[in-house]
Amino acid sequence: MNPITLFNICLGLILLVVGARWLVSASSALALKVGISPLVIGLTVVAFGTSAPEMTINVMSVLSGKTDIAMGNIVGSNIFNVLFILGVCALLRPLQVSSQIIRLDVPIMIAVSLVLFLISLKGSLGFLDGVLLFSGLICYTFFTIRMSRKETKEIKAEFDKAVDHKKHSTPLLILKIAASLGLLVFGSNRLILGAVAIAKAYGVSDLVISLTIIAAGTAFPEIFTSVVATLKGEKDIAIGNVIGSNIFNILGVGGLTGLLSGAGSVPVARSLIGFDLPFMIAVAFACLPIFLTGRLIARWEGFIFLAYYFFYIIYLILNAQAHDLLPIFGRTTLLFVLPVTILTLAYSFFMALRSRKHKIKIFI
Repeated sequence: MNPITLFNICLGLILLVVGARWLVSASSALALKVGISPLVIGLTVVAFGTSAPEMTINVMSVLSGKTDIAMGNIVGSNIFNVLFILGVCALLRPLQVSSQIIRLDVPIMIAVSLVLFLISLKGSLGFLDGVLLFSGLICYTFFTIRMSRKETKEIKAEFDKAVDHKKHSTPLLILKIAASLGLLVFGSNRLILGAVAIAKAYGVSDLVISLTIIAAGTAFPEIFTSVVATLKGEKDIAIGNVIGSNIFNILGVGGLTGLLSGAGSVPVARSLIGFDLPFMIAVAFACLPIFLTGRLIARWEGFIFLAYYFFYIIYLILNAQAHDLLPIFGRTTLLFVLPVTILTLAYSFFMALRSRKHKIKIFI
């Protein structure tokens, strides 16, 4: 491996770890100082900040004419965020899901995923599409902040106990957040440079690179931010960061991508419309039954998320190589993996409903 490539990868990882730790601690403390819960900070400031690498990559891709990278980055990052990041976090520690995420944020993530798919059906993302998506981001941000004011005193007291926000002044916390975002963006760029150099050496297409290496690389801030938040017990930030990042990727990154197209449009590859976008929507829908079963992402559910992500990566690799195993792999997934997963989730959902009914009967 080229020494410069290895240096970029190592430097990127170090900066991402440091930046993520600073961002979680500073944003949590700032949330309590200004009266906003860590959940909202996770859904807005942290999520939007850690999506800055996706924004940077897409701006450079559109301006340089590499549109496959721009669209593949959005779709690949959203799939990676849910399946890999939530999967890893749940394996580390079962994640309790906030009721707001179940009632509001996951349905919004599903809705905007469907909107992106419907827009893409015409084969391109244009300026008016960008206006629509970016307007949705503004509305979502204001609505989320407004909803935070309805939280109970008990919840705010719990956050206050979990996060020590009295050590630093507000200006210092803001400066720390700004510095951490800078580290995240720069670290992601170093990591992507190294990863793309390796991928190019093996002759992989831009679209496959964007769906895998670039998507994972730009999502490294989300990985470290969510993992650190999980280990520190700040589960609202861990989950809110992922869901908020996915919403921002579509509305913010996708919106800006459309706006940058100007009088033209950004083409959407047929393979994205035929497979990757529907898969992204399926992943978004998969959150609902898992989140509803006891409002908990259990370790075994995290394992299912990770298994699905590796199935997706294997499919992309086999498809890129037009491998003879691709038809067999596809049939195995359809005839075995999907039915088993659906039955498992249905059973969990049934048991959760039965448990709730049992509690109601005892109460009566």
